[in-house]
Amino acid sequence: MTDCRQPLTFARGPALKNRMMLAPLTNLQSHADGTLSDDEIHWLTMRAKGGFGLVMTAAAHVQRQGQGFPGQLGIWSDDHLPRLTELAAKLRENGAVSSVQLHHAGMRSPRDVIGEAPQGPFEDAETGTRALSTAEVEQLRDDFIAAAVRAEKAGFDGVEIHGAHGYVLAQFLDAQNNQREDRYGGSFENRKRLILELIDGVRAATRADFQVGLRLSPERFNIDFAEAKALAQEVMEGGKLDYLDMSLWDCFKAPVGEAEDAAPLISHFTALPRGNTRLGVAGKIMDAAKVQACLDAGADFVLIGRGAILHHDFAARCVADDGFASVKNPVSEAHLRAEGLGEAFVSYMKTWPGFVGEPVEA
Repeated sequence: MTDCRQPLTFARGPALKNRMMLAPLTNLQSHADGTLSDDEIHWLTMRAKGGFGLVMTAAAHVQRQGQGFPGQLGIWSDDHLPRLTELAAKLRENGAVSSVQLHHAGMRSPRDVIGEAPQGPFEDAETGTRALSTAEVEQLRDDFIAAAVRAEKAGFDGVEIHGAHGYVLAQFLDAQNNQREDRYGGSFENRKRLILELIDGVRAATRADFQVGLRLSPERFNIDFAEAKALAQEVMEGGKLDYLDMSLWDCFKAPVGEAEDAAPLISHFTALPRGNTRLGVAGKIMDAAKVQACLDAGADFVLIGRGAILHHDFAARCVADDGFASVKNPVSEAHLRAEGLGEAFVSYMKTWPGFVGEPVEA
């Protein structure tokens, strides 16, 4: 039986000392120019000290105009390299494998943040999005690849391509709205093309032992569940990814609208052939028992989000105690500051219903 304490090897790059990764978590702590702040470096370094096998940055935008929110980390310029290099070194010094999540918000880029109309695979009147030309799609692909090379140069062990949560790559997968007439729209073959080209391109442009992961989400944002499963299987069996990160929101809920197969969401993906690609899951994993349940269900590793906000040492606590469970929400602002969140991050968490407030009496 696999447990969270066991190391995890990959086809390429360093092994993890355990089966827990820090999920890529929006924290709004970067400077306005996209460079890392002291607060963000402190927050991430604390998670390395707290025992996570891999520490991943928040989503880092690969084009200036791909920014999704204020205070977002950038990796679209060499100006970002000095502080990224500092972070990669600190994560390594504290025993964690490191990764940068590569991101572009597409039509979810707020006009008041980027100073122009958002850009995506198709026009959208509600957001004022204009459709990218074929040449601009190719430039987007090349800028994702250039960002991966930048992460490698900074000393990170790998990158994760963000293809989930309705951001630009997921927008290309949108079966309802992506009716582009070039090779990037219409059929499923065309809608998944950009993601596959990105995987190929990052793999070709980086060293042989550079780790490449992909995040997908199988529901919401007009993602077809059957297509999500088919894409997950294709990229795992393709052999060019080191891991697939499935963001499930709740690992053990039934799939939306899949009455004919209401098995827990996690099982739809752990049942797929995966070759040498490792499969991770994220979604309401708040205690050691749920970590173990995910591993028992066939996942190779788990990604911890909220639990890692509440406890910088969530991973170390799970390793030490099979009965560990995260503190219940709401928690105080002082609790979050003690766990390494800067003021911008604390303010952001106060916008999450029920997360911050007077602590619950035991």
